[in-house]
Amino acid sequence: MSTTTVETSAAVSEQDSAAPRPRRGRGREQRGLAASLASHGILITGSLVALFPVAWLVYLSLGPDKDDYLHPGGIWDKMTLDNYTFVLQHTNFFEWLKSSLIVSLGTTVLGVMVAATTGYAVSRMRFPGYRKFMWVLLVTQMFPVAVLMVPMYQILADLQLVDSYFGLVLVYCTTAVPYCAWLLKGYFDTIPFEIDEAGRVDGLTPFGTFARLILPLAKPGLAVAAFYSFITAFGEVAFATTFMLDDQKYTLAVGLQSFISEHDAQRNLMAATAVLIAIPVSAFFYLVQKNLVTGLTAGGTKG
Repeated sequence: MSTTTVETSAAVSEQDSAAPRPRRGRGREQRGLAASLASHGILITGSLVALFPVAWLVYLSLGPDKDDYLHPGGIWDKMTLDNYTFVLQHTNFFEWLKSSLIVSLGTTVLGVMVAATTGYAVSRMRFPGYRKFMWVLLVTQMFPVAVLMVPMYQILADLQLVDSYFGLVLVYCTTAVPYCAWLLKGYFDTIPFEIDEAGRVDGLTPFGTFARLILPLAKPGLAVAAFYSFITAFGEVAFATTFMLDDQKYTLAVGLQSFISEHDAQRNLMAATAVLIAIPVSAFFYLVQKNLVTGLTAGGTKG
C-alpha cells in the first residue's frame, strides 16, 4: 500500500515538473518597458514645459510691432529680425553688455576667492566660534533687499563707491559669498585630510597646500560657485538700478527697463533684448557644465 502511494506521488511530481510554468521574465520586461515609457514621457513633458517660455520669447521677438504679443498668431506671417537689428544698432546694448560682464566676472572672481578661502578655513581649522561664523553667514541671507538698500547705499557713499563697478561688485559679493562658502565648505569636507598632511610633510605652507593641492581637487565645487556668482550678478536689477547712476554704466538687466515707460511699452524690442541677454549666460554655462553636476552632488556626501 505504501509502495503504491510512493509511486503515485512520484508520478504526480513528474507531471508537475513536466507541466509548463509561467514565464516571469516576460512580466518583468513588460513592467520595465512600461516604467521606462512612463519616465521618458514625464521627462519629455517636463522638458517641453521648461522650454516653452523660452521658445515663446524667441517667437515674440520676431514680431515687428510692439503690440504683436496681443495677437501672436499674426507673427508667423511677418517674422523679421528687425528687432535685433534695432537693439544692436540703435541702443546702448554693447555698453550694457560691457558693464554686465565687468560686474559679473568681477563678482565671480572676487566672490569665489573669498568663499573658497572661507570654506577651506572652516573645513580645516578649528578656531573659536567657527561654527557660529558659518551660521552668521547664513543669517545674512535672511534680510530682504529693501531692508539692505539704504544702509548699503550709505556705506558706498561714505567710501565714494556709488556709481562704480567695484562698489556694485562688493554689493553682489554680500549675496554670493555666504552661499558659496557653505557650498565649498561641504565640498572641502569630502577631500581627505591626508592630502593636507602630505603637503605639510613636503614643506608647503597652509596657503600653499590650499592653492597647489586642494583647489585642483575642488574644481567641480568651484565651477558651481562661479556659476552661481555669475548668475547672481548678471541678472540682478534692484541694486544695479539704485547704485549705478550713469546710464552708460547700466547693466543689461537695468537697460532692459528702458523699453518700458509710463506711456509706452516696446515689448518686441524687450523680447529681442532678452534673447540676446541669454547668450552670455548660455556660453558661461557651457564652459562650466562638465563640473556642475559633480559639484552640486559631491558636497552633500559628508557633513
